[in-house]
This record gives sequence, C-alpha cells and structure tokens, in this order.
Amino acid sequence: MKVFLFIAAAVCGYLVAGMNPAIALSKAIYKQDIRECGSGNPGFTNFKRTFGHKWAWWVLILDLSKAAVAVGLFAWLLSLRGVDFQLAAAYTGIFCMLGHAFPIKYGFKGGKGFLVCLSTVYVIDWRVGLIATGIMVALLLTTKYMSLSTTVAMLLCPILLIPFGASVPVILMAAACALFMAVRHKENFKRLVKGTESRFSLKGKKKNG
Repeated sequence: MKVFLFIAAAVCGYLVAGMNPAIALSKAIYKQDIRECGSGNPGFTNFKRTFGHKWAWWVLILDLSKAAVAVGLFAWLLSLRGVDFQLAAAYTGIFCMLGHAFPIKYGFKGGKGFLVCLSTVYVIDWRVGLIATGIMVALLLTTKYMSLSTTVAMLLCPILLIPFGASVPVILMAAACALFMAVRHKENFKRLVKGTESRFSLKGKKKNG
C-alpha cells in the first residue's frame, strides 16, 4: 500500500500540476495561447502583463491551489502509513514541479513553478511559507522585479527549514525544487543583467522600467 501511494503521489502530482490555468483561461477567454504572448511563460506574471489583472488573480489562486491540494492530500495519506509528513510533501512537490514545468497535456511546455514551489513549502512548514512570502513581497515592493523576488525567496527556503527542524532529505528536496525554479528563470536573469527585464505593477498591463 505504501509503495502504491508513492507511485500515486508521483503520477497524480504530475498530472494535477500539469493543468495550467494560464493556458486554459487565455484560450477560453481571449482565444490566444499565453505561451505565444509576451515572455511566452504560461504563468501569473505574463498573463497579467498580457491581459490585465481581471482574470490573472484566478491564475494565481488556481496555480497555488492545485499544488496545495495534491501535496497536502498525499502528505496526509502517506503520513497515515508511517511516512514523515514533511518528507511526503516534499516528495510530492517535486513531481508537481515537473508536471507544471513539463505538462504532457500541453506538449511539455509549461511554467516556471514559483507558485507550485511556494504551495509545497507552505504544506511542508507554513511558518517557512509565511517568511518566504514576506521576503518575496518585500523584494517585489523594493525592486519591482517578480523574477528576482520569487527566486531569492524560494532559494532561501531550504535554509529557513533548518531552524524549524526539517530533516536533511526534506531540506535537500526543497533545495532541488528551488534550484529547478531558479534555472527556469535563466532568461529573466539575462534580461536583468541587460537591464531589459520588465518591472511588475499591480495596476493593469505591463509597464516597462
């Protein structure tokens, strides 16, 4: 039963996280594929810059929720079988990240994974999730760069898990997810160096800085 749950966590985590609300909403509402607009990334930031904020917040909520449900459910089910809850959450989160980034439904072309990574962190330890969110918001308000703010916040999560008593395997899995997300942002970092990265704005569509 335990082996079956591990397999189910991997498969379901991948498939559930592979359902991309940015792609689905862009096609259903605007008759466009978000992957062919703006930066090409099927995520909250590019969706908001391209179409405005009206439906972008649903993208954010759904991206957060899909991973939280999958990670939380299988962490709970596996914990009933004697598996450490945090370890099960981190394990499921890795497959959610892979599903979001390389969704089979959308030709393996998906998002960068910040919201999925953040959801997983909240399930692993909500205190670290809150701290990471605070760091991200503080950086976003000061720099206006979403890519920089989210990446720094997620890269700090494995370190933040240490004082809260997370095990070494959990910390290593969290680090793997954070590094994976950072690599997915490599084009953003190139634009940051060149000074061409777009700044984030809560109002309307994209504003270049």
